[in-house]
Amino acid sequence: MRYIIIGAGAVGGAIGGRLAESGHDVVLVARGAQYEALRERGLRLVTPDGPHTHRPPVVDGPHVLGELGADDVLVLAVKTQDSEAALEAWGPAPVAGGGTAAERLPLVCAQNGVESQRLALRRFRRVYGVCVWLPATFVEPGVVSAAGTPLTGILHLGRYPHGTDETVRSIAADLSASRFEAPVVSDVTRWQYAKLLGNLANSIEAVSGVLTSEEGIALYGRVRAEGEAVLAAAGIPYASEEEQKEARADKIRFEPFDGSERGAGSSWQSLSRGTGTIEADYLNGEIALLGRLHGIPTPLNDLLQRLANDFARERRAAGSMPVDELVRLAGDAVAFVQEGAGPRP
Repeated sequence: MRYIIIGAGAVGGAIGGRLAESGHDVVLVARGAQYEALRERGLRLVTPDGPHTHRPPVVDGPHVLGELGADDVLVLAVKTQDSEAALEAWGPAPVAGGGTAAERLPLVCAQNGVESQRLALRRFRRVYGVCVWLPATFVEPGVVSAAGTPLTGILHLGRYPHGTDETVRSIAADLSASRFEAPVVSDVTRWQYAKLLGNLANSIEAVSGVLTSEEGIALYGRVRAEGEAVLAAAGIPYASEEEQKEARADKIRFEPFDGSERGAGSSWQSLSRGTGTIEADYLNGEIALLGRLHGIPTPLNDLLQRLANDFARERRAAGSMPVDELVRLAGDAVAFVQEGAGPRP
C-alpha cells in the first residue's frame, strides 16, 4: 500500500516519516512554506534515536499524482478546520481502473476530535478513525520532532462509525512495523471521546500556557467535568482513565532533545505559528454543541472556544493571558449562566 499523508505537519510528518523509514511507499501532501521545504530539503524527523531525513515525493494536491492507485491509503492529518477543503480536493481524484478516491479508497482520519470523520463519511464510502496519542511538534518548515520513546505513538484504529476489516488490520500492521503500537478496535469512537476530554485542556494551554499551576489544573478539572456531564447526557461512552493508563503504560516516555520540559499541544502550536486558525470549534466546541443539543450548560467550554478563536483571529501570542485572569473570566462565565442575566463576560 502507498500512504498519501494529507497534511505533513506534526502528526502527519511523524507518521509519514516513520512509515518511510520502515520502507513503506509514502507521499507527503503540504502547502506553502512546508511544501517548499519538504520539496527542497526533505522531511527532517527528529526523534530520541536521532534525526532522520526522508525524501518521499511531495505534492500540493491530487492533480500532481494523476490517477491514484487502487491500493493507495489516504491519511487525513490536517487540523479539523482544514478538513473540508482537503476532502473536497481529494474525494473526486480519479483512481486507476475507474471511480474516484471517495468511492474506492480508504480514508484514515488521524486527527483530534470526532468531527472530521463525520465530514468524511458524507463523501467517502470507507472511513477509518484513529485515536492519536503521539507527542509531536512542528518545529519549522521541513522539520518535525517526535519525542516519544520507545514507541513514537499509540494509534487505536477502527472503521468509522464502528467495526473492523482487513484493510484496517493491514494498515495497523504497517504502523506496528514503524515504531507505533496500533491496536485495532471495533469501538474507535469510544477511545476518541476519551481523548477529546483530555484535549479540552488545549485551549487553556493556548491562551495561558502549559498547565503547571494549581489554578490552571483546577480549571481544567472543571472544564472536563462539563465534558463528562455532556457525554453522559448524550449517552456517549468513552474509555475510562484506567483503561487509557493501562493502554499507555510506560510505552511512550517523553525524552526532550535539549533538556527542556515538554511543550504545549497542537492548539498552542497553531497560535505560536500565527496560522490564524485553531481547532477549538471541534474540541471545546464539540462539548458546547452536545450541551446545547441535550440541555446541559457549558459556560467554561463556551468561554475557552471563544477566547481561543479570538487569540487565533487576532494573532495574539500563545500563552499570553495570565492564568489568574483566565480563572476570573471563567468565574464570570459561570455566574452569568447561573444568574441568567447580565452582560457576556
